[in-house]
Parts: sequence; structure tokens; C-alpha cells
Amino acid sequence: MSLGGTAMKSQLLINLLSSAECIASAVALAVIFFRGQFRNYLNLSLFLAVRFASDIALGGVMMKMQNRASYKTFYPIYFYVYWISYALEAVLLLMAVYGIYRLAMAPLKGLQRLGTLVFRWAAAISLAVSVGLAFGPHISSMRFIIHLVTQLQQTSSILTLCLLLFVCFAIRPMGLSYGSRVFGTALGLGLLPTTNLVASAWIVGNKNMYSGLSLANGIAICASFLIWTAYFALPEPKRRMIILPTTSPFLRWNQISQALGDEPGYVAIAGVPPEMFADAEIEVMKRASRKMVEYPEMA
Repeated sequence: MSLGGTAMKSQLLINLLSSAECIASAVALAVIFFRGQFRNYLNLSLFLAVRFASDIALGGVMMKMQNRASYKTFYPIYFYVYWISYALEAVLLLMAVYGIYRLAMAPLKGLQRLGTLVFRWAAAISLAVSVGLAFGPHISSMRFIIHLVTQLQQTSSILTLCLLLFVCFAIRPMGLSYGSRVFGTALGLGLLPTTNLVASAWIVGNKNMYSGLSLANGIAICASFLIWTAYFALPEPKRRMIILPTTSPFLRWNQISQALGDEPGYVAIAGVPPEMFADAEIEVMKRASRKMVEYPEMA
């Protein structure tokens, strides 16, 4: 087969995957909505909605770019729609994983609160690093957007994978099974940042849209959407009662986290002046001292 035939075949497969991705995102969003889980998985639902809307918009713009004149007219629209939606998806993906973390840690409010604090600091640092790395000498506005969104996607993907790793370790101790929607959502979310890390490193220096990486990326995205559809369509097993041993690190860290920020207790050690006591308290202490002198066996 010639190189031209191979490229046309790859282009056809990518177009089919794009159509399948659009349909799969709409089906997954519809299943989440009809199952009444839209509020519990709000960020995941918004991620699917943004993905569906961007696929429709980008497909419509690409249909307009049939010749050189229309390409020059519609390419800026395609560029900004693509990179803005790409940035929104990076943020919503991270927020979706944070929502999964909160659902998994719902029985342990201390760890849930500690995770919120760590997540906010990590997200703020990631944003600052992404903005700092995007700046460079003699850089155009388009290149700045590409660098900024790419760095944001990379840092978001790394944070997402780290948070998902912790959630997967906590699935069983938190009373959840591998058939739960929390695990199914985490499984689908794990595929996306993995492919994003590879794609974000490739997309800056490679202008060829029709490649094996694009096919792999499309397959991974469709697989994630199908996993979410299956987990939300099937009945969810009930959450088990959590029974943790006293030596469990989850229990210890939860106790420590619950104590963080609380007002500590106070103990009087020494150096208390007599004027701090009331007259009645001083009289009681004098009588107690006299009894200790008269009856030393009571001391």
C-alpha cells in the first residue's frame, strides 16, 4: 500500500473515532443524567459536556476548511476552540478526580478536609508553574497559548494520576468494591491523563494530525467513555460498613486531620499567683493543707 493510501486510511479511522467519541460522550452524559448522578459527579458531567460541544464545534469548523481561502478564514476559529476546550478539559478532569476523592473519603471527614487543603495548594502551584513555563522570548500569542495549555495539561495529568493512585489504594478500606461507580469513574479517568501526558509532549513539535498516536488517543478516550457508561448504567453495589483496626493509618491520619485547626487545651504548670484564685478557693486549699499536716497518712 502506498504512503498516500496509508494516510487516507489513517485519516478515515481518526474521523470514525472522532464520531464515535462524540456519540460515546453524549451517551455517557445521558446515562449519568438519567441515573440521577449529575450532581454527585458534576465535574465529570461538565467534562463530558465540554468534550461533546467541542467535538461538534471542531467538526463543523473542519467541514468549512475545504480550500486554502476558507482555511485561512476558519483556522483561527478552530485554533481557539480547540485550545480553550483543551484547557477547560484539563481543569475539569482534575476537579472530577477531586470529586471522586471526596466521595471515596466521605466516611473520614478529617482526611477529606486534609485532602481539600493539599489539593488547593497543589492546584495553585501547578497553575503558577504552568504560567511561568509558558513565557519565553519573542513568543507569539498563539505559541503562548499552546505552551500554557500544554503545561497546564501536563501538570494536571500528573496531579490526577497521583490522586487517583491514592483513591485506588483507599477503595477497599473505605467500604467500596471494584463494582462501585467511584472505582469505575477512577478507572476511566486514569486512561485520559496517561494518554494526555504522551499526546501533550508530542503535539507541540508534530504537525501531523493523522498518526498512530492520534489513533491510540482516540481509542483510549472512547474506552473511557464506554467504561463510564457501563458503570453508571449497571446497579451499584451498596457500600460496606467500614471497620478499621486501631493501627490503621487511615484512622490515625483522620484523627490527626480532625484535630488540625482546633483550639488546643491548656494546662497550668507553675507560677500561678495567689490573686488569680477566689477567696473561697484559697480557703479550701488552706484547709486541705492543714489536714495533710495533721493526718500525713492521707497525703
